[in-house]
Amino acid sequence: MPDVKHFDPDAALEQVMRLFWERGADVTGIADVVQATGLSRSSLYATFGGKERLQAAALGRYLERRSRPVFDALAADRRGLPAVASFFEQLVAARCTGEHARWGCLVTNTHTGAGRELPEVRQVLDAHHAELRAAMRAALTVAAGLGQVRPGLDLDAAAETLALLAYGVNLRSRAGADPGDLLAGVRAVLDGFTRPATETVTETHH
Repeated sequence: MPDVKHFDPDAALEQVMRLFWERGADVTGIADVVQATGLSRSSLYATFGGKERLQAAALGRYLERRSRPVFDALAADRRGLPAVASFFEQLVAARCTGEHARWGCLVTNTHTGAGRELPEVRQVLDAHHAELRAAMRAALTVAAGLGQVRPGLDLDAAAETLALLAYGVNLRSRAGADPGDLLAGVRAVLDGFTRPATETVTETHH
């Protein structure tokens, strides 16, 4: 077994993140981590601490490497509602097809697990939600500026709704939901935010 001085902690944490993501941290023991990484218990504990700290570290890595780049891209997108629609289309595709199909989202999965009560884990969960919500709010602000949303729409509440919708997609995809059904639900929510076409036409004549 390699010791703490002779392995790459970053690569090991990537393996642990994938293990917790696919199987769930609650049902994955240290013995499973040892087997997956090839590291000794002493090396794991010396580098990451116990399982609780290891779970928090893996979750933080997921936020940094998986979630944050997507949130940043959405916040920087200047298309408005089409950017939000694209976000969900990519989310459904990632959750239902490819290498990580039916794994769900590590952060969303953690919301339903025992680890959510750990302070270090809770901090990452709260940070993830704040960043997701802020990205949605940024896209909705653009949409409002482009006249894409109905007048009087509460952008903060709408951003919260979209964040909750993302969690729902993550959970339902893990349970085997049909991608078409997920996208239909997304479209229904976005349609509720949209400025009616008749209203747009009326304002054009003015």
